[in-house]
Amino acid sequence: MSLIAASTTFPPIRTARRIDDVTYAVRDVVALARQAEAAGRKIISLNIGDPCQFDFRTPEVVVEAIVKALQDNKTSYSASEGIPEAREAIRRDAEERKGIRGVREVLIGHGASEPIELMLNALLEVGEGVLVPSPGYPLYSAVLAKVGGRPIPYQLDESNGWQPDLAHIERQVDAGTRAIVIINPNNPTGSVANRATLEAVLEIAARHRLVVLSDEIYDRMLIDEDTGFVSTGSLRDDVPVATFAGLSKVWLGPGLRMGWTILSGPADTLAPLIDAMGRLVRARLCASHPVQWAIKPALEGANPHLAQVNAILRRRRDLTVDRLNAIPGWSCVPPRGAFYAFPRFELGALEDVELVRDMILDHGVVMVHGSGFGQPDMNHVRIVFLPQEEVLEDAYAKLAEYSRKQAPGRA
Repeated sequence: MSLIAASTTFPPIRTARRIDDVTYAVRDVVALARQAEAAGRKIISLNIGDPCQFDFRTPEVVVEAIVKALQDNKTSYSASEGIPEAREAIRRDAEERKGIRGVREVLIGHGASEPIELMLNALLEVGEGVLVPSPGYPLYSAVLAKVGGRPIPYQLDESNGWQPDLAHIERQVDAGTRAIVIINPNNPTGSVANRATLEAVLEIAARHRLVVLSDEIYDRMLIDEDTGFVSTGSLRDDVPVATFAGLSKVWLGPGLRMGWTILSGPADTLAPLIDAMGRLVRARLCASHPVQWAIKPALEGANPHLAQVNAILRRRRDLTVDRLNAIPGWSCVPPRGAFYAFPRFELGALEDVELVRDMILDHGVVMVHGSGFGQPDMNHVRIVFLPQEEVLEDAYAKLAEYSRKQAPGRA
């Protein structure tokens, strides 16, 4: 019998329909940027929230801890939930600095995104809904598409500093809603939720029996010194809250892929969810063992880099807001946390996708369209203001030139 297979036609592989809804605007614009770069255009990247691509460096305390772990041969599998030293440090930080009450479990994962995905996998049946901020980080909608969940957008109020619109949240809850996501500080707007807003969200969650997912990955990146950050889990201990954080942003190590979740609230309420998430973390073995050894020194260290980082971000935020508000047709609510601005533009019939495409291909300035973050109108873009001031000045000059040509009567 011949070992050479007969010629046959193999049809294109049918893929799962739910993947049609998986999009990620932050990365999707990269293909256009590569096209512009191949055409000889110099690229200014205002699209990726990665400090290490610019003039920021991972703190030595983190680097040294990982190097020591490698030298000490800490390269075996760890406990699936994470090494005890790191989990205990996270617990202490949650209780003592954040003021989170009723901590029931700490789980460590590949960045904060993996615990988020584990949580939604453990919580949701197909078709059940999760309230997500609009605009908000597209990870949540992408994960919900993967697990068969249903994103239910709720609005942030631009006229109120991009605070969650409480009345809209209340209207959006339906019989199949299981959870609500809070991103604080928010990506893409840079807003910081105030105590009263968070208390009101928790009251809605308690009334409708919703699990609260509080994404606090930027919790120490507070641009204005008088900005008071309140951790959602610190406000009540009778509502189940999953708090997410990690080394990616505050400790300037996005490629380290090290994050965690803190589960707090009533023990009996959380017990089934903790069990389900435990099954999932054991099924995937563990997060990077040597990198976990950086968590304790990071959380317990003096972190002198934070004041410097926030001072740099303050200068670059102020430049960004000033330059954008000076362009006819543009306005920008000053962000108070993280390193994102989410300005509005009114340039005739121009919409965000077209503006972003033009700016990339014609000027080499890479931004992300606001509709990619679930913003219902088509008149916003997200700008990352991590680059050095001279780079930002160049980018905003190009944006001003483009805007004048779009609406010459407004110049």
